[in-house]
Amino acid sequence: MSKTLTEKILSKASGKSVTPGDVIEVKINIVAFHDLTGYHVIEVMEKADMMKVHNIDSLVIAFDHLVPPPDVRSAEIQQYIRKFVKILNVKNFHDIGYGILHQILLEKYVLPGQIVIAADSHTTTSGALGAFSQGMGASDVAAIIITGKTWMTVPHPFKITLSGKLKEWVTGKDVALEILKVFKADYFNGMAIEVFVENPNSFPMDYRATVANMGIEMNADTLMFIPDEVTIDYIKYMRGIIPRNILPDKDAKYIDEYTMELDKVELLVSAPHSVDNVKSVREVAGIDVDYVFIGSCTNGRLSDLEIAAKILKGRKVKTRCIVIPASWNVFKKAMELGYIHTIVEAGCIVTYGTCGPCIGGHFGVTAPNEIVVSTSNRNFIGRMGSPQAKIYLSGPSVAAATAILGKIAEPGDLK
Repeated sequence: MSKTLTEKILSKASGKSVTPGDVIEVKINIVAFHDLTGYHVIEVMEKADMMKVHNIDSLVIAFDHLVPPPDVRSAEIQQYIRKFVKILNVKNFHDIGYGILHQILLEKYVLPGQIVIAADSHTTTSGALGAFSQGMGASDVAAIIITGKTWMTVPHPFKITLSGKLKEWVTGKDVALEILKVFKADYFNGMAIEVFVENPNSFPMDYRATVANMGIEMNADTLMFIPDEVTIDYIKYMRGIIPRNILPDKDAKYIDEYTMELDKVELLVSAPHSVDNVKSVREVAGIDVDYVFIGSCTNGRLSDLEIAAKILKGRKVKTRCIVIPASWNVFKKAMELGYIHTIVEAGCIVTYGTCGPCIGGHFGVTAPNEIVVSTSNRNFIGRMGSPQAKIYLSGPSVAAATAILGKIAEPGDLK
């Protein structure tokens, strides 16, 4: 019987052939948490009196949400997790400054065909490498750490095909917003999105990570890119290994399919206060902006910084502009290539990998009635600070152009 990528991965992990709607128990390849959720995970383990790890190699911990700690409570929580790491000899621990968990998982751990579960909704990011990945709550993650297994319902696979090539300055963020524009934020409930790229080199790994990251904003159980040569090359470059590939059968059956012509995708934004309130940049161009954020687990990768640097080069920003590479590896490479120098010279504030502004934690909390353009993944009321602030989500090119002009703009408006 032919199978989709979803069915193949879950069949292997459960030890039996599965079909959509089945309730199954699966073995987990990677389980993870960060500083904001880790406290609750460990708390569950302590209350159950089961402070043990089923497979120490499978557990990944990274401090990213509130780092360095901006207050005493955050410092206490990180201290608490460090004690857990030391007592149980956790090997895959990344303290402050290393980067955002989801980016670290891509760079160092995830392989095609794996199941990745973490205590964070944007765990779907790992789907960029063809892994079945999703976020779960503290109790479920604690149980996985202890037993190595969890249960789930097999989702209905939905296929999206990307054809053609994107126009200049249009990126993976615009593709994610285009999907939200077409289907809205609740359409894919109970589904696993499988994305097939007809011309793999037209859609690089950074763009795939952005789309996969926003799979949860589409309410999908997971969003996976079908592995291809771009997947293999990325893992080989980052880790020096050639992974075993896994592909859906050519005659696999999907609940539905949709083809997106990339050359027709425009520069887009999500207007306040919903991710699926998607508009073309032209519809909102000219709105005065107080603050621009370029970064997060959605758009803090090297290509995002490259695009920002190209637009900012030789210019000065008119807004507050905070730029945060998603990991130390990205930061280091961006320094070597001169992107950080260019961005700083333009008047931006740059710091290491932290979620900070995205969650209204620190390094850029909004004041009442401020207008923000952010490359992050959510623009809910109060997401970045004040509930009176208004957040527009965009890709890096729109964010950089907006920072220069002080109002929502496209790169073409700078000429």
